[in-house]
Amino acid sequence: MKTSRLLATLVAASIAGATALSAQDPTPPTAGRGGGRGGPPGPPSMGGGQCINNPYNCPDAVNPLPAPNTVWMEEMTWMDIRDALKAGKTTAIIATGGMEPNGPWLVSGKHNYVLHANCEAIARKLGNALCAPILKFVPEGSFDPPQGHMTSPGTISMRDDTFRSILYDIVSSLKAHGFTKIFLIGDSGGNQSGQRAIADSLNKKWGGTPLVAHLQEYYDYASVKKMLEEKGLKAGKSDGLHDDPEITYNMMIDDPNSVRLDVRIKAGKAMIDSVSLKDKKKNMEWARMIVDFRTQVTIDAMNKAIANGGTVPAQARGGRGGPGAAPGPGRGGSGR
Repeated sequence: MKTSRLLATLVAASIAGATALSAQDPTPPTAGRGGGRGGPPGPPSMGGGQCINNPYNCPDAVNPLPAPNTVWMEEMTWMDIRDALKAGKTTAIIATGGMEPNGPWLVSGKHNYVLHANCEAIARKLGNALCAPILKFVPEGSFDPPQGHMTSPGTISMRDDTFRSILYDIVSSLKAHGFTKIFLIGDSGGNQSGQRAIADSLNKKWGGTPLVAHLQEYYDYASVKKMLEEKGLKAGKSDGLHDDPEITYNMMIDDPNSVRLDVRIKAGKAMIDSVSLKDKKKNMEWARMIVDFRTQVTIDAMNKAIANGGTVPAQARGGRGGPGAAPGPGRGGSGR
């Protein structure tokens, strides 16, 4: 019994001593991945490493390479983006696409190819903007049982709350880095309501600093079709596919193989809605018209959003993908 009491006394004394020592000489917590342990904090660091270990990890390090000729953040180093922000490129564009079925000719990443062409054109024409990586997964239908586009193999869907959470985090990240205007564009019908909700909530939360706006006007294929008709390209009867000349041309300018152009020409299938795709030179002319048209429409919408202090109120819509378009089944099950 005496031995047990003696042992308990020694343990208690040991714990008390350790506690006192800890209070006199605390060890700072690890600062995440790459953080130091046990020493005084070093100078501010960026670039994924510690400034104290390599000067290229210091916030004011001079970029050792010339600025790249790109508007895509994923193709830039952290120094490239830092320098672009300092040079006034403080507008960010978040584009959302999708993975869905589009008939026998168009690849499943249809909207992502369209956005790769269009976001680049918009950012370059603005001159003060960068494109965030395209968000390629969006709401496409339920999983169990599969509904909407999820009835077709290859479709990748996302719950609406997941989609909104990802948008929230992307916008918040861009705000943290100093972007002063953040615009959301979506190339599919199912993307629109989530984008509007997140843009409106964050713009209100932050008091318009930065400005966050959803651009409904970007998703307006009806006006693209009208423009082509005015220029002399009038489609015939619909083939009944989740496809049409407008989107085929818009994809084609980014990658002709995304619409299987050469294979279709060889197989005698180079046509959509009675519009021939055999003339490659003419194809590119129509494609350029579409990209230029959608670029200007989007920039005009940006200016309206800036004047409005946020997302412009939705307009009543008439037809597929027109102004104020709300998501719905439309052609193919998700608005487009």
